[in-house]
Amino acid sequence: MIRSSLPIVLIAAVAGCGSGQAQSDLLQRVKTAGVIRVAQTQANPPWNFLENGKPVGYDVDVANELAKRLGIAKVEFVPSNFQSFIAGVQAGRFDAVISGQTITEERKKQVDFSRPYEVNGISIFVAAGSGIGGLADLNGKKVAVTAGTTQAAFAKKSIPGADIKTYDNATLGLTEVARSRADAALVSRFQGAFLAQKNALTVKPAGPLLESEVNGISFAKGSATFKQAVDKALGDMISDGTLSAISKKWLGGLDMAEQLKGV
Repeated sequence: MIRSSLPIVLIAAVAGCGSGQAQSDLLQRVKTAGVIRVAQTQANPPWNFLENGKPVGYDVDVANELAKRLGIAKVEFVPSNFQSFIAGVQAGRFDAVISGQTITEERKKQVDFSRPYEVNGISIFVAAGSGIGGLADLNGKKVAVTAGTTQAAFAKKSIPGADIKTYDNATLGLTEVARSRADAALVSRFQGAFLAQKNALTVKPAGPLLESEVNGISFAKGSATFKQAVDKALGDMISDGTLSAISKKWLGGLDMAEQLKGV
């Protein structure tokens, strides 16, 4: 029995080493395959969403430009959600997440992140005449958030007296506010303004930004070569004006390269 258990231990150890090696070779693997699988919600405009069945938005343009600079022929966009991003990366269902995922210490324990490629901020969105002007006014109110996001975590932490309602995406939350089924929604200011205009929702931001977020591209831990290449490509996109052009196209003229200075 002792002799037969030894090979099992050795096999397990070798298998573990192989897994780590595969992660560190992520760049070579996707280049050889000619395709990188990128997870997005596809329901998070203007960052990433579907238009006539095709993925479009800021994150989509960033992903396509990044793949081109890394020498990867094709991007395969995989629909997912914030609650499943980390598990999906860990399970190998996709190679990277480029979907406005905020860099947090807790997430960094589970996946690796690129350098920041966008910043964002949480706003309170309300209907006209709501009387809500800031965080203090939300106590005891129905507040809509998107499940699995940092906005949801912020609401639970910072508005303990609120009735927090979770939805699959920001459009649903804002629609609830416009239809008076929720008193407010916590949404990215850029996204909320875009969605309100696009869907003719009578909601608007109230008060100052509640919290700023720094977002990165996530991928499996130990993917050092991939991270180095992605960080360089993002840096080049910032310095040569490509990221500015992408952001101005999708974010109402906002220059994301300027927003990233000092981050």
